[in-house]
Amino acid sequence: MTASEETDNTGESNRQSSTPSAEPTDDLVSTHHTITANGKQLSYTATAGRYVLREESYTDGKFDGHVAGAEVFVTSYVADSPESSDRPVTFAFNGGPGAASAFLHMGLLGPRKVVSGDAGQLAAPPYGLTDNPETLLAHSDLVFIDPVSTGFSRAVRGGKAGDFHGYRRDIESVAELIRLWTTRNGRWLSPKYLAGESYGTLRAASLAEHLQSKHGLYPNGLLLISTVLDMGTIRFTEGNDLPYSLFLPTYAAIAHHHGKHGDRPLREVLDEAEEFAARDHPWALRQGARLSDEDRAEVVRRTAELTGLSPDYVDRVNLRIEHLRFFTELLREKRLTVGRMDGRFTGWEPDAGGEHLSDDPSVSGIIGAYSAGVNHYLRQELEYSNDLPYEVLSPRVHPWSYEDFEGMAVTATDKLAKAMRSNPHLRVHVGCGHTDGATPYFAAEHTLAQLEIPRELRDNIEVRYYPAGHMMYVHEPSRIKQSADLAEFVSR
Repeated sequence: MTASEETDNTGESNRQSSTPSAEPTDDLVSTHHTITANGKQLSYTATAGRYVLREESYTDGKFDGHVAGAEVFVTSYVADSPESSDRPVTFAFNGGPGAASAFLHMGLLGPRKVVSGDAGQLAAPPYGLTDNPETLLAHSDLVFIDPVSTGFSRAVRGGKAGDFHGYRRDIESVAELIRLWTTRNGRWLSPKYLAGESYGTLRAASLAEHLQSKHGLYPNGLLLISTVLDMGTIRFTEGNDLPYSLFLPTYAAIAHHHGKHGDRPLREVLDEAEEFAARDHPWALRQGARLSDEDRAEVVRRTAELTGLSPDYVDRVNLRIEHLRFFTELLREKRLTVGRMDGRFTGWEPDAGGEHLSDDPSVSGIIGAYSAGVNHYLRQELEYSNDLPYEVLSPRVHPWSYEDFEGMAVTATDKLAKAMRSNPHLRVHVGCGHTDGATPYFAAEHTLAQLEIPRELRDNIEVRYYPAGHMMYVHEPSRIKQSADLAEFVSR
């Protein structure tokens, strides 16, 4: 079914199906709520619905008008206070590409949160919702954005969704939504933050530069959660040895969680893994056939000890442990796999001798709770009516276009560095999970160290760590700590 066909299934008075030639219009619904956050009662207005994004159209240099291209779903929260225009506003989105904002929205930042459980203690269907007393709404207004083809966002009737499925058009459309919301709500003089998770961190970094150069909209800060700014640090491609070393500390953290390091403190294990990953391991990979038998045996031994794998396995894969193979191999003797998004989770495979896990237990373990939670919440509590499926994780965005990076690694490091040099007040918060096997924390550290910014701007960057994975907030102690870290960051 195409996006244009799906538009007929909306619960919005069938405005497009009954009048095919009619221009699409916004369908925003506002409701009023209160919550006790940080021990104080907070009243706020929630607005959910789709904004129609339009572009200026020209033919032979003549202006044709504003042409609708997409209907982008947004959920915003604005505190009911006379000083609301002076409050910070945080624009948040997840990654994927193809992920809706449901995870950050209902796992960490929003006023209501999903009850999903955690590794080893997963909640059972039909799940539930509860208030989030640590919501960032206590410190900042919030705007959650679902990029085109995620959530309820779609291309307009007759439009091509694929036009938005790529690095550049994604940046342009999300930036236009931010500009539009800021303008309509009179928030140009409010402090503004961009919060992204996973691919959303690469989006946020590029957005900062685009918003500044295209619209003169200068953010105050970026909240980068489970960060990847340079895809070359996490993609195991032919001839690229960098990820094999940068993943080692994460492998060590996962191995530690599953008892492979005995009673050694985690910090001690990570210190050893980081030193090895920064020096001896990449050196050994560069040596290739020049590596002596004695040196190779030592590197095999240390790699095996840190990762919890057998020396024979490390030797057979030529010192290069690919991440999906690690998640499948670590607990093979127990016929268990570990999660990619969060190595604390375990699961089963139909073939216990397989090379790669076919299912990520850290995703399948919580996706049901988030899907049920966001579908109930938006329709029942926020009173937004729509018969479209809410796409929590949409495969429709693939293939995702990276045409801007033909023949080179996908990276936003140049954009972030440019944004920081142009806006020396731009601060960056980076949140990392030790057991995150999708965007490993040591790769994020490596990327940040390579940013082409003057030394005096280095103090604008802060990094925080949590003993959990990609969605570290499913781990309750991490969620509480992370909420406090983010609150402190936007309140400065």
